[in-house]
Amino acid sequence: MQQSKDPVDAIVDQWAQVRPDLDTRAMEVFGRVFRLARAMGDRMEKAYEPYGISRGEFDVLATLRRAGEPHTLSPRQLSATLMLTTGGMTGRLDKLERAGLLRRSPDPHDRRGLQVTLTEEGLRVIDEAVGAGLAEQGDALNALSAEQAGRLADLLRELLDATAR
Repeated sequence: MQQSKDPVDAIVDQWAQVRPDLDTRAMEVFGRVFRLARAMGDRMEKAYEPYGISRGEFDVLATLRRAGEPHTLSPRQLSATLMLTTGGMTGRLDKLERAGLLRRSPDPHDRRGLQVTLTEEGLRVIDEAVGAGLAEQGDALNALSAEQAGRLADLLRELLDATAR
């Protein structure tokens, strides 16, 4: 079965015309990865919209949820996990606290520290939003067989590991 051409193919074909000496395999892979990430990012924003949260806010709530009971982390732990500056984290925490999805309180073990904890409403929102997001991702992944999806996950893991060195 012949696959249809996509915009990355058009770019690679153009490079082949003007610079036939270039090996564009990396461009074919990463061009598609970048486009896929952008397209899925847009789909995820739409999936989280009914819950009143953005992808960035989802990440904060999801990180607290994955921390397990009592769903509490310090702002520093959140920043490190999400690779955000403290300023960027403060803005997200402010918005989520105003929405009643988390609360900040003094850290009983560190007078200068704070703890960030999911509220019951935050727990409800993240549990529903993660389901909606996974449904959206699953819908996109249905373009591949289970075997293909597994192979792709394995290949991407290898590539990610190689680029992290």
